[in-house]
Amino acid sequence: MKIAIVGAGIVGVTTAYELAADGHEVTVFERRGAVALETSFANAGVVAPGYVTPWAAPGMPGKVLGSLFSRHAPVRVAMPLGANELTWMWKWRRACSLETYLANRARLQRLAFYSRTRLHALTEHLQLEYDRSPGFMVLLRTERDRKMVQPGLQVLRDAGVSFREVDAAQARVVEPALNPDTAFEGAVHLPDDEVGNCRQFALLMKNQAQSLGASFRFNADVAPLDAGEPTLLRVSEDGGARQSLRFQAVVVCGGVDSSLLLRPAGLRLPLVAVHGYSISAPIREPLNAPRSGLMDERYKVAISRLGNRVRVAGSAEIGGSPDEKRPGAIQTLYKVLHDWFPGAAQLANTGAAVTEWKGARPMLPDGPPVLGATHLRGVWVNLGHGSSGWALSCGSARVVADLMAGRAPAIDIEGLGIERVLG
Repeated sequence: MKIAIVGAGIVGVTTAYELAADGHEVTVFERRGAVALETSFANAGVVAPGYVTPWAAPGMPGKVLGSLFSRHAPVRVAMPLGANELTWMWKWRRACSLETYLANRARLQRLAFYSRTRLHALTEHLQLEYDRSPGFMVLLRTERDRKMVQPGLQVLRDAGVSFREVDAAQARVVEPALNPDTAFEGAVHLPDDEVGNCRQFALLMKNQAQSLGASFRFNADVAPLDAGEPTLLRVSEDGGARQSLRFQAVVVCGGVDSSLLLRPAGLRLPLVAVHGYSISAPIREPLNAPRSGLMDERYKVAISRLGNRVRVAGSAEIGGSPDEKRPGAIQTLYKVLHDWFPGAAQLANTGAAVTEWKGARPMLPDGPPVLGATHLRGVWVNLGHGSSGWALSCGSARVVADLMAGRAPAIDIEGLGIERVLG
């Protein structure tokens, strides 16, 4: 089958590989000049299936309101807020019921565990080498933090996830470089989880897809789909005139702006950007740097060891300008890094190459992505992974490829179809 994929982030690239591996003729259209330059560019890199849960959860609206005026709030509402964001927030509030949360958490975790299995299978089969570190630890600053994570730990037990609660001394054995001057209650150690460089993996998978015959066309702007001929793409490359290209199927993996692509054809997805931030810096002294990945539970900030660099990522910001970095969000990242690993990284005042990044996570109000066919003939979606695109990408790609081949996916995909968000 002749298939077009719109978007070459981690989700689009893995989808291209899986479809090419199934023998399809695949062409990927990407508006940027290379793969993984937007949401997939500088994310935290955490692959921890047990911690992939919906943002729409009981009690979350109160937590968001309670943190609005906190200097280091993990969640922010920024101005201006458009009509799309306001509608999204209303739907998100409705999805915070316990029944909806439990159903969506189960859907996400099925997909996340399957995706990790698929990630490991691809890495081994294709002999991929990218920056990755085994293990993940959640740092608990106070007794209150320890109590707050207990419901989540029961979820891990129910899912059969390997973890152990450790005190501060035991945590320092796992991560010897933790700041001796920062007192904390303890941690949760998950030895089977990991961190990895999402963009490096995407570049490797692009090469693998190309080796199977997939074509990548960059600086390619795809016009909104036409309901009458949704698989006839109108594409402008390098700013040139639009040309019409006919395909048998189109898979939309274009992140936040996919809603603009689909809406004129009658498909209105409640998809908005929830922005996240990161800083990435060279490691100054390996002995003073983290060995793997950690999460500061209070500030919801991740610290990841990615080869010879350290990355600190966090914040969830809805609204505001996509091009304007909020200084407070960046300052929180520096604060958390200094609290736990002072002197580990070569930061800006040393003249080192520090990358400060803000990215738009394409998020649906209730949490899980949507995978599979739409009511538009020949149009499929692989969208809405939020902050978990890296953790969900490999499994989502295989699910969509199986559905397009008429095969039953390896996991139960109840509730992951597009009908969930259109009803």
